[in-house]
Amino acid sequence: MNLLSALVSTFTLLDTVGLALLIAAWVGTGLVAERPPKWRPSVSLLMQDYRYRWMTEFLTREPRIFDVSLIDSLRQGTAFFASACMIAIGGGVALVGNVATLNGLAQDLTIAGDSAQLRIKLIVVVALLSNALLKFVWSHRLFGYCAIMMAAVPNDHGNPTAAPRARQTAKINITAAKSFNRGLNSVYFALASLAWLIGPMPLLAATVLTAGVQLRREFASHSRQIMLDDKAASDQA
Repeated sequence: MNLLSALVSTFTLLDTVGLALLIAAWVGTGLVAERPPKWRPSVSLLMQDYRYRWMTEFLTREPRIFDVSLIDSLRQGTAFFASACMIAIGGGVALVGNVATLNGLAQDLTIAGDSAQLRIKLIVVVALLSNALLKFVWSHRLFGYCAIMMAAVPNDHGNPTAAPRARQTAKINITAAKSFNRGLNSVYFALASLAWLIGPMPLLAATVLTAGVQLRREFASHSRQIMLDDKAASDQA
């Protein structure tokens, strides 16, 4: 109740707008990346096609050591980000619970408000990082499922169960990648929310900048154009 009272009584309208924009941008960029308009596919959607192609090549690749190494690399990536989030969450929770440290920080950052306000701002950061942690952990587990399902695909690609199992594996791989991307999205906006410690205007600027960078990478990046060129060449072939 104390935190809620502080939020209602001490934060300005600009603070509320900044927080609302942060949440809207966080949710919106993720949805647009996963469900882009048909006329402009996102990098995330294009990568789904490559994951299907990967499993198609996997069927006839001998030996399959490369594929195993790649899955292991993906799992290591999710484990790294999960560990980093756990460390950051631990530091954030410790800071939120340390009133003396918060009071000192509030005095140093006079434009950011008092310790109660700082506590709420840090809770927002911790909440976003916690969401990212859950996504990374689930992604790590799904990539583990993917590895087991890959092992269940028969070496004989002529086996009637080989192609269906490969497609199932590709779908699990795509689901794992979605969770990983959602985790990264939460990390990006957790970093943006740190600007709120300075004030509402920096929060607004950081949110707009982060959303812009996210959308540019998904819809206007050089890497996306390369994927489109390769896809067009493959379709023509």
